[in-house]
Amino acid sequence: MGLKQYKPTSPGRRDTIADDFKDITRGKPEKSLLAPLFKKGGRNNRGRVTVRHRGGGHKRRYRIVDFKRDKTGAATIMSIEYDPNRTARIALVRYEDGTRRYIVAPNGVTDGDIVQSGDEVPVTTGNSRSLGSLPTGTQVHNIEMTPGKGGQMVKSAGTVAQVMAHEEGYTLVRLPSGEMRRLLSNCLATVGQVSNLDHKNEKLGKAGRNRHRGRRPSVRGSAMSPNAHPHGGGEGRAGIGMPGPKTPWGKPALGKRTRHNKRTDKYILRRRYDR
Repeated sequence: MGLKQYKPTSPGRRDTIADDFKDITRGKPEKSLLAPLFKKGGRNNRGRVTVRHRGGGHKRRYRIVDFKRDKTGAATIMSIEYDPNRTARIALVRYEDGTRRYIVAPNGVTDGDIVQSGDEVPVTTGNSRSLGSLPTGTQVHNIEMTPGKGGQMVKSAGTVAQVMAHEEGYTLVRLPSGEMRRLLSNCLATVGQVSNLDHKNEKLGKAGRNRHRGRRPSVRGSAMSPNAHPHGGGEGRAGIGMPGPKTPWGKPALGKRTRHNKRTDKYILRRRYDR
């Protein structure tokens, strides 16, 4: 993947840094692996807005991605494709029996490469193995948290985790956030880094590109009236006041830690904010 800049033919074009999509090898998706995707506009089953700033956007179809990687045998990468529902690229693979699946595309793979699953396969980019069978120092992504459930962590563009140690049925993994976490050694992970490394360097350039993604405008709390937001009101520009910033409903915002899961605290050796 690469990035491209435009001549400043308009104010929106001036600051745009966009994807050049040169790593894409196929334009149309595999029809058998598509599913309908219905927009909810941030509303729940009662029609109430439960997530603000959602709505509109371009119509999408969901790509059914194999996060489990539980099918044994060699699979050939047929194409690298764009997925509108995630930041990473996806790869269409075909197994020896003709089965086709989408996987999260690792960085560096291309058409014709072979990927496999199982504890006996080589430790090479794109292969899936259990964490306990990987040497320390191995870079991985698409990591399971529960055996057989499928990858739940490290799936975004350019992310990568590292296997640090093995101890008593658990594997210590350093996550992209810096958190050190124990995971069961029989959880699967894919070797390598997630594709589309330059995603973090893109700049939308204009509000319209945000709207195409289904994101509606947000308004600063300090620009609202006092009955609409805790930061609102006052003559001219006023400070936040009160101890710390708040959400529109008066709850602490911006940095307030919200993790409350004592059941899994014992698996976290180092928090991401302890770096």
